[in-house]
Amino acid sequence: MKTKLYSYLDPSPPSMAGGPLSNAVVVVQPNISVRGWPTEAGSLALENYTALEDATAVERLRDAGATIIGSSRMAELGLGLAGDNTREILAEDKCDLALVTDTMGEARISALNAGLAGFKPSYGIISRFGLIGLVPSMECYAIAARTTEKMMAVLEAISGEDDRDPSMRRGVGLDFTRVGASDSAVSVGIIREWIDSLGPGEMEPFNASISRLESGGGRIEEISLPDFDLFGPAHNVIGAVEASSSAGKYDSVRYGHRAAGAENWNEMYLKSRAESFGPTVKSYLFQGAYFQFENFTAFTNACRVRRRLCREIREIFEKVDLLAGPARRSGPDAAAAGTIEEIYEAFALTLPANVAGLPSICIPGPEVGSAADPGLQLVGPPLSDPRLLSFAGRVIDCN
Repeated sequence: MKTKLYSYLDPSPPSMAGGPLSNAVVVVQPNISVRGWPTEAGSLALENYTALEDATAVERLRDAGATIIGSSRMAELGLGLAGDNTREILAEDKCDLALVTDTMGEARISALNAGLAGFKPSYGIISRFGLIGLVPSMECYAIAARTTEKMMAVLEAISGEDDRDPSMRRGVGLDFTRVGASDSAVSVGIIREWIDSLGPGEMEPFNASISRLESGGGRIEEISLPDFDLFGPAHNVIGAVEASSSAGKYDSVRYGHRAAGAENWNEMYLKSRAESFGPTVKSYLFQGAYFQFENFTAFTNACRVRRRLCREIREIFEKVDLLAGPARRSGPDAAAAGTIEEIYEAFALTLPANVAGLPSICIPGPEVGSAADPGLQLVGPPLSDPRLLSFAGRVIDCN
């Protein structure tokens, strides 16, 4: 069943009794497999594709008592926010929370645009089985919800090892025992280069957010990361190569769109591929193919840069507990970005968490709904998700 607001709305969603998410109404993106539902991921490449089984995250949500009512609309294959309407569904109070993918910061920015918080967990703690992805090493499920308590409940319900996902962390788990415990003081580093791009009109609301952070128990320390501007190029090159490889399976033979009028198999494949992707995704795939086959050195260099950035971030976390910075700038509109350059410009401040696989939460600043409000982004070291959510909840309460 399709409606204007949803890409699919379950006419009779099963109501799950009991559990920590009892009566929670959830919407998912249509790149998350729900058995029997259209799972086209916003792309003609998956035209009329229906999921054969539930994603692990969907199974665990239902086991925890959540009611999944339908699928939102989304940008093609989750690249950016063009066409994504998760914000509208959340803003109209149609659900309690949304489970979406975060490849560059999409979930976090979408939640901010709805005046809510958006949380991206540590990479590898939530199974990606059943997710139709594009950039496997940097994308993960993310949660948009009205409270950090609800985020915590979802995280606890859906995290944990899954043998069907080889990308998961093994032998480690999240520690939820300290949830609700108050740290006497949390050292929070503000990377100087992170805020340099903000204009005067953005600094005022950002400074107000920092004041709330201090009221919540944060002790501010200014630090420097001279390589901060390399997060964007590293993500772009690696992401494009992974996308090109991931999209290779959309060949129109087994499923998805098949072009008409082809005279042989090779022509059918070429025409179908040409028709299956929109211009934004297509340009991303072209970039990836270029780095794969014409300039592989750029890809290996980007991987080395990524490794260096991850090491530098780890060293920073030896000095501070968390990082804080703005989530967005007022100029680039993530929802209107139509080219790869515009998309990367719009998500420039949220990319580090994806590149390094770190947990990150974005919360609205004092000027909720204002385009000039850069919001507040908190980032923690790997597996610090419960502590990060607990602290973010304290900051939100300091209004």
